[in-house]
Amino acid sequence: MITRAPTEYPYAWRIRATTLDDALPTGAADYLEHLRATNFSLRTVQMHDYWLSRFIQFCEERGVVSVHDVTRPVVVRFQRYLFHYRRANGTPMGVSSQSQALGGVRQMFRYLTKAGVVNANPAADIDMPRREHKLPKHTFSVDEVEKILAAIDTKNPMAVRDRAIIETFYSTGIRAAELCSLHAFDLDEERGVLNIRQGKGKKDRVVPVGDRAMAWIRKYLDEERPKVSIEPDPGWLFLTEDGEAIATSWLSRVVHVHIDNAELGKSGSCHLFRHTFATLMLEGGADVRYIQEILGHASLTTTQIYTRVSIQQLKAVHNRAHPAKMPSTTTTTATSATTSSPSTTTIEARAELLADLDGEAVEVEDL
Repeated sequence: MITRAPTEYPYAWRIRATTLDDALPTGAADYLEHLRATNFSLRTVQMHDYWLSRFIQFCEERGVVSVHDVTRPVVVRFQRYLFHYRRANGTPMGVSSQSQALGGVRQMFRYLTKAGVVNANPAADIDMPRREHKLPKHTFSVDEVEKILAAIDTKNPMAVRDRAIIETFYSTGIRAAELCSLHAFDLDEERGVLNIRQGKGKKDRVVPVGDRAMAWIRKYLDEERPKVSIEPDPGWLFLTEDGEAIATSWLSRVVHVHIDNAELGKSGSCHLFRHTFATLMLEGGADVRYIQEILGHASLTTTQIYTRVSIQQLKAVHNRAHPAKMPSTTTTTATSATTSSPSTTTIEARAELLADLDGEAVEVEDL
């Protein structure tokens, strides 16, 4: 019987409590248990487990084994270690990942301080790495998305499923983990929506699904899903060839292959369609607040590392306002063009919306 959810696939927990009450692993394990008890998501707890295990390893290699031995200089050295760290392929650790690691240490010692385990938080006044403001490497244009869809090999026995998955990403902009967790009953064909249950931040929401995506999902449900489902059917919407719920790692590989097959000269996976969805909706004139609701962002005020406004909007302003592109005799036109330009607030809101997207992408990068 297959009943486990996509989020329940085996995870190798790194931190284990020891018999010593003041040992770093014991304090970290107590902190992770506190996160579970206060209803943080499993993914958040796993993220803290990962980064705190890196910190504990760093400390133990330098003879720091007790929570009382961790001082501000130790945390500063860990910060510098993260800055100079290089992955196996030679690339440095992202600034957002460095911030996550240091933030985990700070939050753990904040908890241990409140619990009376330590007298002070050694990471309390650590200067966090300054966030970078980078444009994404790329998003897809409408034509490029159509090429990806057209390149799906119809001879593949699960081609309809893969087409339905990519159509769903393109139409809704949902996260990979949210797609993996969909049940068949989350699809409301009559209303044309998907019910996202317990998304990021353990929040439910409803997102609209386009007619074409809905048609491909229905085709998959009618033609392919019955061939692989195993009784008793646990009800997951998208299944592997073995009848199990799809995992995010599996999903990333499948989507990556289809992008490569389109030979666009661009690489990426599931999250790239989320970027594409937001960008194309903005350039199509959708209100940023509605896109925020569809994407499941709690706020537009959180500034993250992604700063990008709709290039089409900027080009329209440039064409109207730049003197080299204006008739030399029409001063009034310049005034009206400037007046009709998108407000600074609107542009900032769009940039902040897409900042959230890039922050999500970085979360996936290292874990």
